Amino acid sequence: MPQAPFGYKVRTYDIITFGDELPGILSLICAAREYYRRTNKYPRSLLMFKGDSRKGIGGHLVRGGLSYLDRSSIPLEIRRTYNLQSFGEAPAIYEEFLQRVGVVQVALDPLKASKVLREMLQEIRADILSNIEIESVSKQRNQIVGINLTKKETYLAKQFIDSTVNAELAQAAGVKKLKGFETFGLPDSELSVTLVFQTQGLSIQRLKNIEKLYLERFTNLNDTDAQNWLNQAAGNNPEIANRLRKSLVDRNGKLKTMYVGKDYIDIRCKALSIAYHSFRGTPLILEKSGAILDNGNVAILSGGRLSWNAFLYDVNADQAEALARGKAKPTPEMLAEMDYVIKWFKEIGADAVTTADELYIRHAGNVTGVIDPLTGAEMLAGGIKKEEALGTFGYHFDIRGGIKGLEKRAEQKRIENLLHLQKPLFNIGIQHAIIKDIPNLAVISPASGFEGYACSAGRIVEFNCGVGQGIGIAAAMALQSNINIGNYSNREVRNILTQTGKIAKIYGQNYTAQAQELGNFEHGIAA
Repeated sequence: MPQAPFGYKVRTYDIITFGDELPGILSLICAAREYYRRTNKYPRSLLMFKGDSRKGIGGHLVRGGLSYLDRSSIPLEIRRTYNLQSFGEAPAIYEEFLQRVGVVQVALDPLKASKVLREMLQEIRADILSNIEIESVSKQRNQIVGINLTKKETYLAKQFIDSTVNAELAQAAGVKKLKGFETFGLPDSELSVTLVFQTQGLSIQRLKNIEKLYLERFTNLNDTDAQNWLNQAAGNNPEIANRLRKSLVDRNGKLKTMYVGKDYIDIRCKALSIAYHSFRGTPLILEKSGAILDNGNVAILSGGRLSWNAFLYDVNADQAEALARGKAKPTPEMLAEMDYVIKWFKEIGADAVTTADELYIRHAGNVTGVIDPLTGAEMLAGGIKKEEALGTFGYHFDIRGGIKGLEKRAEQKRIENLLHLQKPLFNIGIQHAIIKDIPNLAVISPASGFEGYACSAGRIVEFNCGVGQGIGIAAAMALQSNINIGNYSNREVRNILTQTGKIAKIYGQNYTAQAQELGNFEHGIAA
């Protein structure tokens, strides 16, 4: 196949990142900086994505407004042993980004993030191209050589990075992607999607007072009105109502009030959710209602703004893929449902409620054919070997909204469903992100080569930024040597991080028994 179709305008680069999610952008920056360190000149870099750059650069963190960052979770005894801060040691490039944006702990202001990312891209002299659609991909032998756009333009490069949630460039290049949770034998099941919204004028104190009032009323069996509301949210199912009631108090019988941190709020119970669903007249059950107000992760931003990651929409695998291809734009039905949320929050004290431009799509399947796939069991076993590791990341297997059909499939296969999984703390590498048969292509996203439970912890941005830092270094070495990203091992990338003083402490933990148990489950459920 020729490098470009006849009559197409051609531009040539060294490296192209497709998709403007943070791990992809930071990977491009790492590649350019490492190449500059080696050659004293920047490579020709292009960031290309489907969204509208006028609405900001930075994917679901910026246009999707996801301000509450999920940070690495490390047990206290490990932090003490290795002398670590609250979130351990983040990848150097991610730490730099957070500092430049001014993140105190977890709250990321989308406007500041977009500004900083533009600055970082300008520093490496990268070009930016948005509002594009792929028509086809040109390949020679087993490598991508160019991306052909619907507007009759071709962009050639030597190395390619795909950071889209649905691995869209990889799919266009012929890489097979499994739908939904096909690695569990559930191709139609998918994680819920979220439309993040910001409230203004709803003070934290007022929010605390409202939640406390609801908590007191919902736990008071003599409050007839409140019990009617709770029963409505439970879909008039006494068992669910009882479960909801019990979930409002902790083991000591104390009300589960919200926790307010320096720049975030963790909503620890469903009191606000119950109140909203009684207002909405729908059950607090995702499958039945199609959309629910879940426990909120709330980022505290300047000017009295609170950013809510809380409203879930039920989608199947085909819908998640279609939403990703449609620039993550919410459907009219989703926006109509959000109108109720806006109305309710205004009723409890918000002056204004605004929604993000794009959806936060958590997951949309996984590519196959990577050099070394990564399973949940391998994460629980501590990830890759210490001497090859590029960093360490800890996070629970977060399947927000649940995986539809997993319990039923486990029953059918007579496998005991694992309800209480250990939180993995695992060492990071890059081999699960590199396509074996297209060795100049890496997929750094929730769609990387994850299997089983791995995609639930592996979809988190901080982890993928660590992978992206490594892929960037491999891309720089590949450019200089005129070979492919796939030629480089974890150990070779680690050597560069060590030489440049950017290697993080390594503290992955091997939870052997739990890893074995999860391995048996993942293998059995997929068979």
